[in-house]
Amino acid sequence: MRLRHVMAALTPVGAASALAVLPLGTSVAPSAAAVAGHMTPAVAAPHAYAYVGKAGSAPAGSGFLFSCQEPGAALNCYTPQELATAYNIPASLTGAGQTIVIVDAFGDPTIAQDVAAEDSVFGLPAANLNVIYPDGQPAFDPTNADEVNWTGEIALDVESAHAIAPAAKIDLVIAKSDADADITSAIRYSVTHHLGNVLSQSFGEAESCEAKSIVNQDHAMYLAAAALRMTVFASSGDDGAAQPNCDNTSYLQSAGIPASDPLVTGVGATSLTAAQPAGTYESETAWNDEYGSSGGGYSTLFKRPAFQNGIAASAYRGVPDVAYSGDVNNGLLVAWSGGDPTQVGTFYLFGGTSAGSPQWAAITALADQKDGHPVGYLNDELYSLAHGSQYNYVFHDITSGDNTVSLADSNGNPVNITGFAAVKGWDPVTGLGTPNVAHLLQYLK
Repeated sequence: MRLRHVMAALTPVGAASALAVLPLGTSVAPSAAAVAGHMTPAVAAPHAYAYVGKAGSAPAGSGFLFSCQEPGAALNCYTPQELATAYNIPASLTGAGQTIVIVDAFGDPTIAQDVAAEDSVFGLPAANLNVIYPDGQPAFDPTNADEVNWTGEIALDVESAHAIAPAAKIDLVIAKSDADADITSAIRYSVTHHLGNVLSQSFGEAESCEAKSIVNQDHAMYLAAAALRMTVFASSGDDGAAQPNCDNTSYLQSAGIPASDPLVTGVGATSLTAAQPAGTYESETAWNDEYGSSGGGYSTLFKRPAFQNGIAASAYRGVPDVAYSGDVNNGLLVAWSGGDPTQVGTFYLFGGTSAGSPQWAAITALADQKDGHPVGYLNDELYSLAHGSQYNYVFHDITSGDNTVSLADSNGNPVNITGFAAVKGWDPVTGLGTPNVAHLLQYLK
């Protein structure tokens, strides 16, 4: 998967193969040029990248920090506070005493400065950020577009989790590359060392592109995490019902893994409309526009788990389980310098299901703080709420939109992937929906 963001001067480039796990990215056409074990797709975004810039770009006295917050802006954006209001996140809970574990790849030499810039602009407390390199710290190459792209993923993951649970410690565990085996090593370290009670993963690939041995190793780690009462999240992808194929030349209908593992809570994306600057919730639809589409569908590896009985029609596991705001247009403001110290303090619009996984992880950290013990494995509890009268009290049920997509292959030819519709109750686009957090926390035990 590849990171979704809006930016200027830098075009994100991802990497994909049967051996690579990718950060969620901009709409891309896969590259025809292949290197064994590692592919680099060329970006073919249908829109011009939009630079957001420094805080204070909105007119003085307007009540906005950024011009993208103003009514009628070409691309709309939200501050962390506006998102917190929209999803009814209690200000009394901060994640104090909790640790959120985030797995990413390659590293970001300016992540501490970027988080400090985010804190300064939005009035957040200083982050307690701990960066861990379990297999050694790789040298960062600012000319490698794949590595620079991951710095965007890291900035989004860390800053969005910190914004929701500002007093929680964040353990950022960096894999030495985005090859599957290296990502698995980072997951193993996070779980075996029980770094925290919540784990976020904003990456994935088509199930058929991940070696069975990796699938089994990761599943064993998620079993171990459940035994330790760790809650595990993963983004469902940004290409709707599609995933890039294994040589990255085209697309196929597929659920993304690790989100499809039943021991993981998969997170999809919506397009959120909230009043500004108050942030009052107004409406949501499934995310599907020129910037991407909420990943979702049915596994071919995992049979339907018991928690989806009576919910999903297929005999196989459906994803995602839940959703969160992820449209680039209605995106989150994130400080990001791309690993370049001279660019610290620059803000961009970020979106994608990458935005949802770390924020759901942070919400769970709030639940852990509130109850004084870890919630642990979450899917059984979430789906039990869907069967009860509390469902529309704890979730915004998303009933409009779909994740059918038309994407370009490496030759520029359209690839049409028929997806699924958002319907009442669970669906393979937005899952059970997005949270009313204050209400949800009353029931997460």
